[in-house]
Amino acid sequence: MKAIVIGSTGMVGKELVKLLLQLDDYKEVISLVRRKTNLSHPKLSEQVVNFDSPQTWSHLIQGDVLYSCMGTTMAQAKTKEAQYKVDYTYQFNVAEVAAKNGIKRYVLISSAGANEHSAVFYSRIKGKLDADVQQLPFDSIIILRPGQLYGERENNRSLEKIAIKFMFFLNKLHILKKYKPIHASEVACVMVNVAGKEKSAIYTLNELFEFI
Repeated sequence: MKAIVIGSTGMVGKELVKLLLQLDDYKEVISLVRRKTNLSHPKLSEQVVNFDSPQTWSHLIQGDVLYSCMGTTMAQAKTKEAQYKVDYTYQFNVAEVAAKNGIKRYVLISSAGANEHSAVFYSRIKGKLDADVQQLPFDSIIILRPGQLYGERENNRSLEKIAIKFMFFLNKLHILKKYKPIHASEVACVMVNVAGKEKSAIYTLNELFEFI
C-alpha cells in the first residue's frame, strides 16, 4: 500500500512514519510537511508544502490511506485563528482532496472530549473536524480520540509531564483508569492496526488500548 501522512513532525506523526517504514505492507510513504525533518528512508518521500496553497500539493495526495496527525496548541499558535487553521482548515482541506483523488481510507487523530458544540475552543474545533470529515466519501473513516498523550516532544512541557505523572499515580490507585495516558508510539500502532477496518468508527480513551 501507499500511505499519505500529514503532521509527521509532531509527536505521534513521527512515530507513525517510523512504524510505516518498517512494515512490508507499505511500499511508499508520502509525508507532507511544513519544514524538513532529518528522517531519510528509501520508502519515504518527504514533501515540503504550503498548506495554504492546495493547488501546489493536491497532485501529491495519491495512495491507499491518509493518516492525519496534525495539531497544535494555543501556546504554539498564539491566536485562535492560527490554531483553527492547523487543527481544522489544513486537515479538512487535505482530507477533502484525498477523497476527491480516490483515496479509500482515512485515519484521523482527534481528541478526547471533541464536540463541535463544546464551550471549549479546542474541543469545539476538534469536534467540528470530526463531524465534517465524516461527510466526505471515503470508504472507511476511523477517528481516534485519545486522552493524555506522552512521548518525545521537541519542546519541553513541564506542566504536561507533571500532569502525566499524577495521572499514572491515580491509575495505580484505580482512580480514573479509563483516562490512562497513552504513549505516542501506541497511538501510532493503533492507527496502523485500525486502518484496514472496513467500517467507519470512532474510538476513544481506553478503547484504543484494545488495538495495540
